[in-house]
Amino acid sequence: MNPALRILSPGLSLTVQDLGRFGARHLGVPPSGALDDYAHRVANWLVGNAAACATLEMTVSGPRIECLTEADIAVTGADMGLWLNGSSRRRWASLRVKPGDVLELGLAENGCRGYLALAGGIAVPEVMGSRSTCLGGGLGGLEGRGLASGDLLPAGPGQLLDAPRCLPWAPIYPQHHLLRAIAGPHDLLFSFSGGLDRFFGTTFSASPRSNRMGLRLSGPAVERNADASTGIVSEPVVPGNVQIPGDGQPILLLREQTIGGYACIATVLSADLWRVGQVKPGDTVRFVRVSLEAGQQLAAQWRGFLAATERLLAAG
Repeated sequence: MNPALRILSPGLSLTVQDLGRFGARHLGVPPSGALDDYAHRVANWLVGNAAACATLEMTVSGPRIECLTEADIAVTGADMGLWLNGSSRRRWASLRVKPGDVLELGLAENGCRGYLALAGGIAVPEVMGSRSTCLGGGLGGLEGRGLASGDLLPAGPGQLLDAPRCLPWAPIYPQHHLLRAIAGPHDLLFSFSGGLDRFFGTTFSASPRSNRMGLRLSGPAVERNADASTGIVSEPVVPGNVQIPGDGQPILLLREQTIGGYACIATVLSADLWRVGQVKPGDTVRFVRVSLEAGQQLAAQWRGFLAATERLLAAG
């Protein structure tokens, strides 16, 4: 192994993530992967990687990293700042680094999670077809754990860019998040009590108890129908499902769970899931109800936008 990066300080939470681990839900293995897959994809495209290459996902506060080889890197996502050898540098753009250079990121001032891409990708071993870290299962990444000081990370095969790349815009993550969602699959358990309408009319606050498994929300309790139980027979769940546990406080499931035993009142559109990865404790969240047909159209539009962004960056 030829290491490309040395972790000097990991920040609050630093893991290796790609687009996810698929095809193993029946074994109880969740997909994991980048919570803000938009920022993850753009970071890769900025350094000439495919979107599936692994990046470093940083949460709330960023790391200090020593570069051990000449390479192109890019930092996207939450605004944690970016300093190269003490000099401030632009985010959402490629940056050439050399052996001995030190990268540093700080506390997130806008958003929650940042992504660092390295030309060639972070080349830790694949586990079940993915390099993503599954902390609960101890799979993927580097020994299935969060990164620590002294860890060495290799790069995959990659070439230096002929010219720098940058995204012409930089997303600004709000403190109030509007998430489009489709009612269900268990919306009928909340319809007669008025709980469904109140759910879509309520502004919730993001709890500091949130993690990669789920975004916990607090607000007025969501009421079930009088004859509805607090739990259901456990069944498969997907990222974006909004569960209502016994206390009525919603949990928006993310990428570290395969089954659940709480009723799901709504499901956030796939086109909006990247936004959830940037919700930080104290932010507010409101769900906007859309139809299944509208959700399908929005998903197609989002896929088209991603394809156009990839073409734009590939063209330099």
